[in-house]
Amino acid sequence: MQTLEKLTSRFWYQTPVSETDRPILGAVMGTDMTLMIDAGNSEDHARFFLEELQKSGVPAPSLVAITHWHWDHIFGLSALKIPSIASTKTKTKMEELVPFSWSDEAIDDRVQQGIEIEFCAEAIKKEFTEHRNISIKLPTITFHEKLEINLGGVTCILQHVGGDHANDSIIVYIKEEKILFLADCMYANMYAPKNNYTTDAALRLLDLVESFDAETYIFSHWKPATKEEFVNEAQLLRRVASLTKKCEGNLLAITEEYKVLVEREVKEDELETIQFFVNGYEQYN
Repeated sequence: MQTLEKLTSRFWYQTPVSETDRPILGAVMGTDMTLMIDAGNSEDHARFFLEELQKSGVPAPSLVAITHWHWDHIFGLSALKIPSIASTKTKTKMEELVPFSWSDEAIDDRVQQGIEIEFCAEAIKKEFTEHRNISIKLPTITFHEKLEINLGGVTCILQHVGGDHANDSIIVYIKEEKILFLADCMYANMYAPKNNYTTDAALRLLDLVESFDAETYIFSHWKPATKEEFVNEAQLLRRVASLTKKCEGNLLAITEEYKVLVEREVKEDELETIQFFVNGYEQYN
């Protein structure tokens, strides 16, 4: 069940839904404007978020920022009657979706061609059970690398960071609250034969993300993470990226060296991360 949660006096978020791949949506409330972060995976998702904000007394959003082009973050945009902001890279990727049909047959055909992935195809079908009137609405405002928005008493910095998951990814840094909305930028690349991370992209992304002075980190398909939780995740990615380079993508060697490094058995999520880096090494080397 989705709920609207108040994290600070200026930031609210709606919890995700894994079955239909609904990500976290955020609202940053300034004295002059409210910024919505991501548009949701459907018009129903976007409208539900707006209704919940209204019930909680949060002023309606004046702007919406899109973190990247994936369907679950943009399909709700057509329900919003406010200006939208995205990176130029995101707009370019969204333009590629405009001519697509969203019938079951069309989606399945794109899965067969390798354009769409099975996970997303099934989630779209579950989210849109009664109708499939999907319209790709392009962003109103675009920027290249960085954009700063003063909402009145609170500043949001939109920064392009890229990464393996989507090379158009941006993050939203809510400066006064020390909240960093990471969206999906730290996740693996899913639009590939095998889910993967690449060492150089992962390390470059971590350098960028860690340059922000944050205390809370929003992962779109998880939860607001503490500084400690983020540091642990970043440390895992750094360690495995470095070992992947050192061991030249050898799964067994990476796993054994990681076990020695952490002085215990390797956990399931760590094994998955190692496999993703190995997949990336094998695909690109």
